[in-house]
Amino acid sequence: MKFVTFIILSILLTSCWPSSVSFNDTGSIPPEWQYFTLSNLENNAPNSPINFSGFLSDKIRDGIQNNTRLKLSNNKNDGEIRLEGAITNYNITPVAIQIGDNVAKNRLTVNCNIKINVIKPKEMEMTVTSSRFVDYPTEKNFSEIESDLNEQISQQIVQDVINKILSNW
Repeated sequence: MKFVTFIILSILLTSCWPSSVSFNDTGSIPPEWQYFTLSNLENNAPNSPINFSGFLSDKIRDGIQNNTRLKLSNNKNDGEIRLEGAITNYNITPVAIQIGDNVAKNRLTVNCNIKINVIKPKEMEMTVTSSRFVDYPTEKNFSEIESDLNEQISQQIVQDVINKILSNW
């Protein structure tokens, strides 16, 4: 009885076994895509720190290079994928108002519009409109935690861009 169970179990397990296992990115990006370019994002948000557009542009470049097989092209006119865009909003608003009109939490919201121009295998244009936010307690001084909040929001925006590149071709 044990032998028959062993044979049946062996047949079932081997029939479900994967034929290959790989950690390479083989199917999510067309093989024609090798390089991308990203122009520095424009800073159209009046309240945004001056260096935030460069910071976010660098985060997007690093995110694409680290999470896809695409390489950054040094020439602005090269690359099968060309990205450009702008930061359109950088705003702090109260979100948790308590008794006596006291605010318990504030929200930093960043909006970004990024245009993705695909050159190969066929020309197409995609747009990523990302609106991301992070809440923080009012007891904390914004200037002391601003870089951490910008890092959190940037990670979310980078993920939105990568998801768009990987899903809409």
